[in-house]
Amino acid sequence: MTEKSPSVNTSGQLGPEEVPGAGQTLQPAVDIFEVDEGLAVIADLPGVNKEDVAVSVHDGVLTIRGAVKRSAPGEEIYSEFDLLNFFRQFQLNDEVDQDNIKADMKFGVLTVRLPKKDAAKPKRIDIRVS
Repeated sequence: MTEKSPSVNTSGQLGPEEVPGAGQTLQPAVDIFEVDEGLAVIADLPGVNKEDVAVSVHDGVLTIRGAVKRSAPGEEIYSEFDLLNFFRQFQLNDEVDQDNIKADMKFGVLTVRLPKKDAAKPKRIDIRVS
């Protein structure tokens, strides 16, 4: 994993044992990209419907939760794997505009857009000819 962004701390995550009521969970794989307006967090959540995903921010921590529901028809008589819910947290720094975070989901891929505050965006300085 290569980390280049100082706006999101991926190492300070809480494990499922530290989250009340989380039970056993999977930590979804994510990619974080720097885009013009800030950052984009892309998380793969296979088997999770949009209605079963929760994205929240509290005290500077971005939390992604997803509940997986078994959709196979009929009664299960044998299974070699369990469907586990997803849980992931990220510590955000002060550059992220936490009031304008947006998320969308398409084909099991969640995209969370973390815009930078205006003060954190680079400013272009015009050069005048004298």
